[in-house]
Amino acid sequence: MIPTYHYRLAPDGLFTRRQLRARGLRPGGQEPAAQIIWRRGRRIAYLYRLELARPVRPMTEARARALAAAMRARRTCPVCRSDRGYVIPTSLGACVPCADGT
Repeated sequence: MIPTYHYRLAPDGLFTRRQLRARGLRPGGQEPAAQIIWRRGRRIAYLYRLELARPVRPMTEARARALAAAMRARRTCPVCRSDRGYVIPTSLGACVPCADGT
């Protein structure tokens, strides 16, 4: 059973992913050391040990190209094949003009 704390009552030395990222770190494969809960148990965040965290891997050219290609694919309408400049909503399945039939 993982130790559970209420919001703002976690001990020092434990950080969420966002807090680690703000320090330029990542969990680095470690299991969560604890968790915090709030909103009557509907929200949970895992906590990680700072001393076991590793530095964030640097962005490489290949990773930047792959990320750009993925974002370009999310902006491209599957119907008209144009880059719409915004992420195509999955609820519509196409850009707004194609979904409206205009």
